[in-house]
Amino acid sequence: MTTSFTISGRGEHDVVPEKDARRVGQMRRLAKARLAYCGLPELADDVELLVSELVTNAIKHSRGTEITMTLRLGNGVLRLGVSDRTGRFPQIQKPNDDAEGGRGLQLVQCITQQHEGTWGFSPDGASTWCKIPTTPAGSC
Repeated sequence: MTTSFTISGRGEHDVVPEKDARRVGQMRRLAKARLAYCGLPELADDVELLVSELVTNAIKHSRGTEITMTLRLGNGVLRLGVSDRTGRFPQIQKPNDDAEGGRGLQLVQCITQQHEGTWGFSPDGASTWCKIPTTPAGSC
């Protein structure tokens, strides 16, 4: 499953418009429905969180106007990818205890490690992805 959506063009410190922010919830619901369809509802909570973090990062930090989310299941692996096509490399932040944000990629790393999976980004920085092993019961 691959879906693309447009976002508003913004500068480095511009506020994310509400219509762009709503895309995060839409992508979570889409991923959850796809997992149910594929027979993997037990992964829904963790994958929803992964989708939230990766799509939010793409919307917040991209200077482009299109985001693509891909969710694929094959050979016992669930692969989630989010691309903004702008080539801005993601960076794990080290926020202080009072910070309200900056922990997204830490969460992605923790969740994928809990599932004995992997995560990373494309060589050009345009896409961030994670892979999680699945049970043989899941298929699409």
